[in-house]
Amino acid sequence: MSAAGDHLQDTARKAAHALPDVSHGRPFSPGLDVYKVADKVFLIVTDDPDEQIITVKCEPEHARALERGYAAITPGRYLDKRHWVSLGPGRGITKRLINDVVEHSYDLVVEGLPQSKRPPRAPGPDATAR
Repeated sequence: MSAAGDHLQDTARKAAHALPDVSHGRPFSPGLDVYKVADKVFLIVTDDPDEQIITVKCEPEHARALERGYAAITPGRYLDKRHWVSLGPGRGITKRLINDVVEHSYDLVVEGLPQSKRPPRAPGPDATAR
């Protein structure tokens, strides 16, 4: 089932808030909800009802694969089109895909941070099974 625009945006916001040390605000424009980790942007949610999109950081090869696989995924709307993609409502844009791209974007930003600025991640389910 595809996500409608408002569902797309709400799902992305919830996914971002579930991650450690996330802050958000509107530093660029009242219509852009910006999510950061250690002052680095990983998600932008557009509040314009005529353009309900989210924009996330993405590895270039993965970004091109997503763009080829989904008509509703395009090069990043507001940022470097090589390293960012925008997702709009459309066929195949599911809650799982939205959660995955938000978490992937967050992880890419965290990986680029110095070790001292990286937030702690909760251990995955396999970590306690040892």
